[in-house]
Amino acid sequence: MSQEGYALLVVDDNEDNRYTLTQRLKRQGYANVATARDGREALDLLRTRPFDLVLLDIMMPELNGYQVLEQLKADDQLRHIPVIMISAVDELDSVIRCVELGAEDYLQKPFNPTLLRARIGACLEKKRLRDQLVEWNRTLEQRVQEKVAEVERLGRLKRFFSPQLAELIVAGGADDPLKTHRREVTVVFLDLRGFTAFAETAEPEELMGVLREYHAEMGGLILEHEGTLERFTGDGMMIFFNDPVPVPNPAERAIRMAVAMRDRVTQLSAGWRKRGYELALGVGIAQGYATIGAIGFEGRWDYGAIGTVTNLAARLCGEAKSGQILVSSRVVAAGEEIVETEEVGALTLKGLLKPVPTFNVVRLRPPSDLV
Repeated sequence: MSQEGYALLVVDDNEDNRYTLTQRLKRQGYANVATARDGREALDLLRTRPFDLVLLDIMMPELNGYQVLEQLKADDQLRHIPVIMISAVDELDSVIRCVELGAEDYLQKPFNPTLLRARIGACLEKKRLRDQLVEWNRTLEQRVQEKVAEVERLGRLKRFFSPQLAELIVAGGADDPLKTHRREVTVVFLDLRGFTAFAETAEPEELMGVLREYHAEMGGLILEHEGTLERFTGDGMMIFFNDPVPVPNPAERAIRMAVAMRDRVTQLSAGWRKRGYELALGVGIAQGYATIGAIGFEGRWDYGAIGTVTNLAARLCGEAKSGQILVSSRVVAAGEEIVETEEVGALTLKGLLKPVPTFNVVRLRPPSDLV
């Protein structure tokens, strides 16, 4: 800040002294100089206008310089303003008292102009640095508050989405998915065939061990294929593709993921059978529009979808036999270049008015077939 930008206050009960000091300051480049005839007027001015420095006389009627300094430093709004005491009193005790009360400096009358310039410059530079530090602290505090809010939002989003996706949303790389919206999605339902019978006879520790293996493997494949886990309940899972972030070829991603899951569960089943567990995977996939967003109430929100497409995927999953991946005709049409299917026929599914043409995914086409 240039000298013209600083606001100075000269406080002295002697008119000649006020005039002399004011003119001296203006010659040194300080154009914004106000004056006060006594301590009360000075405090009134300080409480109504911003000042960067006060040059304060000590010997004044009513409120002397000590009293003004004491009140100024006791006021949280004013205590940051630097004060230079200018007085004819040349006593060490007076200097010590002023410093103890919070004065930045002490000059004796008659003052030396060069020394006055140097002392004022030093005080204003200290104030500039102090103000800058205050602003930095204010900015830091704001950033901390914003970061806390971001962390809280990130934690909330991580309940529903992968860490990478949650961070992308918080960083502004995706719309807030918890706001209700409508989008075309590919929905995958899966669960373990034979799980209900297994759960009725297995020990809790065995049950939890199988679920841990299953969830870990399926979760890894969901993240690998950039799916969104909408929910899981025991052995059942529901996964979206194309929400909350649009992805290319959502049906193909869903099919590839489902085939990888079937292969992985087949491997897991070999180990489970050795322990006497007969479990296999059934999958249903459908594509269509759904209304998606946060569902629940304050303190307990879930991320969910409402629409025929979710019902269809769930019903197809319910019809799937061990190792089957049943898909709707829309999914077949979207993924026909990468997958071989066999027609199952039109299935009459609960909650759907018309029979649904259904296909079973046999395998992914070999790369040579895709050329």
